[in-house]
Amino acid sequence: MRVTYSSPTLAFHDRTEAGRILAHRLQAYSHQANAIVCALPRGGVPVGAEIAEALGMPLTVFIVRKLGVPGHEELAMGAITSGGMRLINHTVTEPLHIPASVIEGTAKREMLEIVRRERIYSRGRAMPDLKDKTVILTDDGIATGSTMTLAVQALRKRGAQKIVVAIPVAPSDTVAELQEIADEVICLSEPEPFRSVGTWYENFEQLDDTEVCRILDSLAEAVPTSQTA
Repeated sequence: MRVTYSSPTLAFHDRTEAGRILAHRLQAYSHQANAIVCALPRGGVPVGAEIAEALGMPLTVFIVRKLGVPGHEELAMGAITSGGMRLINHTVTEPLHIPASVIEGTAKREMLEIVRRERIYSRGRAMPDLKDKTVILTDDGIATGSTMTLAVQALRKRGAQKIVVAIPVAPSDTVAELQEIADEVICLSEPEPFRSVGTWYENFEQLDDTEVCRILDSLAEAVPTSQTA
């Protein structure tokens, strides 16, 4: 079943508040033994931490990197995830005549960053086995949806049984696209015009790796090892 809960213009104080509201909407999944929260770092980690703590689930990160158009990096020509799975946005690459060599070079650079972050964020812990699990996939918001789309596809390949995309804010057309590939989409706000994710937060400070690791370590200490396997 694909369901979207939304408010058209809801704004959030910060990512922590957004996570708490999402957790309330996700109570049907509370303390399910076969469920896990996957957050897209960095901004999705504090959102995911609130969800994981409230629902009694482990938290892990799933790293997806945008492939930005050289010179206009804010424009996504695709995305890449750990393991090298890619999603290319041909509606961007073809009109701009971006050659395959440029896409390949950008993908290689972003893959190096994925490997770096995996090493830092894992803290020596293996990535949990997602086979046959319910995965609550979250971020602090979505604009074009390319990274979240790739994350859903990659989690399917890892054997996730059910994928619930839970996000504070996104444009309505992006939500509609995600409804086609996720089992459920919970979006708190679908403002129009959308502008940007940060527009809908009072406090949208950028996180560094140290803060991400602090959050992950804190949640890991609170979750029994048997739940993360």
